[in-house]
Amino acid sequence: MDSTALALAVLLAAASAATPAWAARAQYDFNPGWKLTVGDPAGAHLPGFDDGAWKPVTLPRAWNEDDAYARDIVDHSTGIAWYRKRFTIEDRAPGQKVFIEFEGARQAAEVFVNGRRIGLHENGVTAFGFDIGAALVAGENVVAVRTDNRWDYREQATGQRYQWADRNFNANYGGLPKNVRLHVTESLYQTLPLLSNLGTTGVYVYARDFDIPGRSATVTAESEVHNGSHQVRSFTYEVEVRDKDGKAVARFAAAPQTVAAGATVTARAGAKVEGLHFWSWGYGYLYDVVTTLRVDGKALDSVVTRTGFRKTGFGDGMVRLNDRVLQMKGYAQRTSNEWPAVGLSVPPWLSDYSSGLAVESNANLIRWMHVAPWRQDVESLDRVGLIQAMPAGDSERDVGDRRWGQRVEAMRDAIVYFRNNPSILFYESGNKGVSAAHMAEMRALRDRYDPHGGRAAGSREMLGGALQEVAEYGGEMLYINKSARNPMWAMEYMRDEGARKFWDDFSPPFHKDGDGPLHKGQSAATYNRNGDSFALETVRRWHDYWRERPGTGKRVSSGGVNIIFSDSNTHHRGAENYRRSGEVDAMRIPKDAFFAHQVMWDGWVDVERPRAHIVGHWNYAPGTVKPVHVISSAE
Repeated sequence: MDSTALALAVLLAAASAATPAWAARAQYDFNPGWKLTVGDPAGAHLPGFDDGAWKPVTLPRAWNEDDAYARDIVDHSTGIAWYRKRFTIEDRAPGQKVFIEFEGARQAAEVFVNGRRIGLHENGVTAFGFDIGAALVAGENVVAVRTDNRWDYREQATGQRYQWADRNFNANYGGLPKNVRLHVTESLYQTLPLLSNLGTTGVYVYARDFDIPGRSATVTAESEVHNGSHQVRSFTYEVEVRDKDGKAVARFAAAPQTVAAGATVTARAGAKVEGLHFWSWGYGYLYDVVTTLRVDGKALDSVVTRTGFRKTGFGDGMVRLNDRVLQMKGYAQRTSNEWPAVGLSVPPWLSDYSSGLAVESNANLIRWMHVAPWRQDVESLDRVGLIQAMPAGDSERDVGDRRWGQRVEAMRDAIVYFRNNPSILFYESGNKGVSAAHMAEMRALRDRYDPHGGRAAGSREMLGGALQEVAEYGGEMLYINKSARNPMWAMEYMRDEGARKFWDDFSPPFHKDGDGPLHKGQSAATYNRNGDSFALETVRRWHDYWRERPGTGKRVSSGGVNIIFSDSNTHHRGAENYRRSGEVDAMRIPKDAFFAHQVMWDGWVDVERPRAHIVGHWNYAPGTVKPVHVISSAE
């Protein structure tokens, strides 16, 4: 056994040891031990191919990650790259199923196991996976993935490009920049939430009948159960709810049921649960819901779903969370959410650090832009208690033909994959307005796959009367007080840019406020601000929404999200090759604007804890005379 296979065997043994004895299902971290090459060598899918000269990598790893901030988004490296991995599954029992799950690939990924083509994924955004059991052999196996991140990649079946593969908005970190897992189950199992490739929807957990003061709700779990054997199977469906410390707080079960050979059924059980901690802004309380299939008294398959319980409401122009009105205060963030030199492929703790900073700035919402986020960022916002709005795939306009079908499929897959994540409160159907018919189609997806999740369906622009009859929330970039019925929040205000290194006219490197090259022949002064003017402008912009906040009348503002939170390697107008609109820079070091938001946003609607922040610094040369600005919410 070579060193890679030995390392994997140790990994599998460790994963098996961590799996409870009563659960036959196993899930393995499939990130270590890959090889990478940029190019398209012939025969790279074959198990005997010599990849000895390829670069050893651990996923997640974009092959062009070094481009992050080093190049303008339009110059990100593109082309074909291959990833290969050797692995061994020890003691696989007859009838067991083996699935490989990719959290995403950019743009397309063609997957081979032992030289056999398993499948193709092309949308560049959503998670996908395949049943690879039939292709496995005793001993060593080889999985090979051919990726293609060309900007002009076209769907193989139709020749249609993807609308969201856009050189302005969606930074192109190619290959396998997200996590990979391997799942081994018995022939009777709860399916995975990978609808496009596997045709399955997995586990769905939700709560209803909330009593917020009494801290109770009815918790229900549903699992899609497939019988992959050749005989009728009977099973009992059991549910256990565990708190954050792993203590069981509720157990309930459904009556035994039977499933025919090759058939799929839905198992469901629910019960009232007392003493709940409700998920909320800044309070990311999560539960583990363990759903188990038991056959003849033996636990055959067990799945752990981490989720949270919260009550939502959308009406009268306001958003309610756990029966309390909440004005939206947050950021429109590029979904790549990238860092210099590594792009989006950072460890989970770094995602939590970034998300935690947004909460520290008193933001309560992240509106991801253009495409759905990856699982790591969704789960991070769950943990820190930060609401999110989830798009599926878009550029900046409604479309017809096959492009609309691609968007519907991406939204459907994202809903199924993320419907257990409590931080998602909004499904965004379009980065601009969509037709009423398209909005109804997107809302029908929500009603089919997430009817009990307490989430609103809408789009960025929905001022038209016909669309407002269908959408449940919306946003607008020009108007403030349009929330007479549906909650309306500004989705991209404050496009100004200011680099963190520019304090003011009197500090090194002595950048004069507004200095910079023209943008498309026009002045770009607002995209080359100094830190003090950038911070003051954030206050001026937010004041419009604060003035029309809930409680001030009928036609109120439900708030808004500032574009963006962290400086981004995407669409920019200032002097450098990346966007500097963030309240923190690319390394998440705060600017003065970060502290300005802390002052303005410290409360659910009104300011509840007064603060003050002095803009700038005190290290000036003797004799320097300049204005000193104080941002305050105190009397």
